[in-house]
Amino acid sequence: MSVTKYQDSSLTKGIASETAEQWNLLQEDLSLPLAVIYRSRIENNLKWMQAFADSYQVKLAPHGKTTMAPDLFLQQKEAGAWAVTLATVPQVAAAYQHGLKRIIMANQLVGKQNMRLVSELILTGDLEFYCLVDSVENVQQLARFFAQTGLTLNLLIEISVPGGRCGCRNEAQIDQLAAEIALHPCLKLTGIEVYEGVIHGENAEQLIREFLADVIQACNRLLTRKAFDSEQIILTGAGSAWYDVVSDTFANTKLDKAIIPVIRPGCYLIHDTGIYQDAQKSVLQRNQRACDLSGDLQSALEVWTYVQSIPEPGFAVIAMGKRDVAFDAGLPTAELHYRPGKTAAKPASEDWLVTQIMDQHAFLTFPDDDDIKVGDMIAFSTSHPCLTFDKWKNIAVVDDQYNVTDIFKTCF
Repeated sequence: MSVTKYQDSSLTKGIASETAEQWNLLQEDLSLPLAVIYRSRIENNLKWMQAFADSYQVKLAPHGKTTMAPDLFLQQKEAGAWAVTLATVPQVAAAYQHGLKRIIMANQLVGKQNMRLVSELILTGDLEFYCLVDSVENVQQLARFFAQTGLTLNLLIEISVPGGRCGCRNEAQIDQLAAEIALHPCLKLTGIEVYEGVIHGENAEQLIREFLADVIQACNRLLTRKAFDSEQIILTGAGSAWYDVVSDTFANTKLDKAIIPVIRPGCYLIHDTGIYQDAQKSVLQRNQRACDLSGDLQSALEVWTYVQSIPEPGFAVIAMGKRDVAFDAGLPTAELHYRPGKTAAKPASEDWLVTQIMDQHAFLTFPDDDDIKVGDMIAFSTSHPCLTFDKWKNIAVVDDQYNVTDIFKTCF
């Protein structure tokens, strides 16, 4: 695919060639540092997670906050995703403007202007939108606003645990909230939402299963009381670490036929070589169905940059820093080494370690006799892809020969 439509070098950090018919990363056709995703790995991850969800007969509504790249949202939809999940109203607007029509905002809708923006999107007539509530105050605020619009807002009651994040903590709060929603014709109770990722500890899996059992019981109780104002009732949970436990619990509980079980992992599409790689290893250790699927998730994101200086033996300064790459969940890991003019990139040594990161520089230590020179290119993988993506307006998509096949814009 030609990428000549992206010739404007002002688009980013990263995209500098204005005449190239075909850009190649190793041919230095692009300015570095540059965030890169591998097309083949994205396609692998799309298929793997959709197959996993299908095997449990749960719907997939991946969290888009990881990438905020609408082109990737659309790929997830084309691969079978039932909806996309987002966290803020501007994120919702960006997804809708790029063609996503079923959106879960896994957050409370608070504030006049946020409500106004959502109402304008719903007014188009083709947006199926859901948001969360966990307090009578928020329900009343939403009712006052939406009663004036002639629109109906779909609500999911959020349930959580003591010490967790947002969400009702007990049965009384849930029932009070459902009763309040029923008082307002402009509001429709359409389901239950949870985020199990706030539960930690050595026995986290058991605690999560017990929590989900309580949530399903609460959902059934509301069903019995006819509290839901919808033919289809959404029951949704699962971040990127415990999606297998949530899927397994939903699938092995006899749910009412009106209930649609939905999982919302987000980081699977990009994956990483840090916290989500560790989380996926745990999934494969405890879930046979994941093991039975062909292949596994692959880390799809790298930041490519240059060796800028070698001021001392065994110590290189890399032209990449906090402005370019995530560092909150571990420092970047050197993956590939390429010397311009050579035929191919080679695996980086495991002895090459990033020891410190500054705004625009990273410190790399290596054995004194290793062959590293100023001007060499090194590709780094990361942990927690969310905080690499949000540093880039444009992400280069490459094939396995490092040809740039597309440029995806982000909407942070």
